[in-house]
Amino acid sequence: MSSQLQDTLGMFAFLAVELSFLFIGISFLVGVLQRHIPPSKVEALLSSSGSRGYFLAAGLGAITPFCSCSTIPMLKGLIRARAGFGPMVVFLFSSPLLNPIIVGLLVATFGFTLTAIYVLAALVVAVGAGWLLQALGFERYVRKTAVEESSGCSASASSCDAAPAESSGEVSSCGAQPSDTLKAKGKYSGLWREAWSDFVDVLPYLLIGIAIGSVIYGFMPTDLLEQYAGADNPFAIPVAAVIGVPLYIRAEAVIPLAAALMAKGVGAGTVLALIIGSAGASLTELILLRSLFTLKLLTAFVAVIFAMAMIAGYATYLFF
Repeated sequence: MSSQLQDTLGMFAFLAVELSFLFIGISFLVGVLQRHIPPSKVEALLSSSGSRGYFLAAGLGAITPFCSCSTIPMLKGLIRARAGFGPMVVFLFSSPLLNPIIVGLLVATFGFTLTAIYVLAALVVAVGAGWLLQALGFERYVRKTAVEESSGCSASASSCDAAPAESSGEVSSCGAQPSDTLKAKGKYSGLWREAWSDFVDVLPYLLIGIAIGSVIYGFMPTDLLEQYAGADNPFAIPVAAVIGVPLYIRAEAVIPLAAALMAKGVGAGTVLALIIGSAGASLTELILLRSLFTLKLLTAFVAVIFAMAMIAGYATYLFF
């Protein structure tokens, strides 16, 4: 067995186990949060009616150290809670790029100037893209199956309205407050079942994406960027962004790689574009998002990541 094939199979097994546990675990945690934070509260916090919701979403993304794929369970929870579309998009962009772990690694590896360019580009483009996609009505491109409420109350409100609680003291299942005993008993019922159901729904997309990403990881020549991405070649920046997106590489892993590439003469702007492209999106994430978004919204998502990578890259090329 060749070393490339070994690398491919090893990466497939590693990602399959890691992402499966991440997805189920995060889905479970989202379910716990949903039982403590009512959907109306989430909708109010991440409302798209003003700038507060957008920056709150960016802040929420910045303190959640998720990779690009593990944001999907949280995104599904926000969709079910009917949070504002614009802030949800901001969270989707900012979560894998602005968490403190990545920012700290960037400061330690590249210094404050390059890190400031990275953070500003990611923040400004994420907030601006969320606002623009909301203004253009891209919310209609979220799949209908993704926005269906899992609660039985919202689906049968009319029957609940027509059936008030009995005078004997029984509590209505909708509208009225249950007793503390019933609330404590039913708060977490079905939590693992919901998390597992979410995982089964996306498992085919997950396995396809992991398989393609593992093949790219195992067989892609490592010296490709070194040959064509010199510091004097501004055209290497969009190439690095294009190469970065299909790769499934966590930012914590790509930053040491980027430092090695810079040491061999690759431009700082090219390296920054590679980091944003690979950490902000991946082929695995795009396949997962296909279960939530239509093709138009998915295309817009990729375009924003490319724009973010190129803005950061060219800003670095000009000013760093």
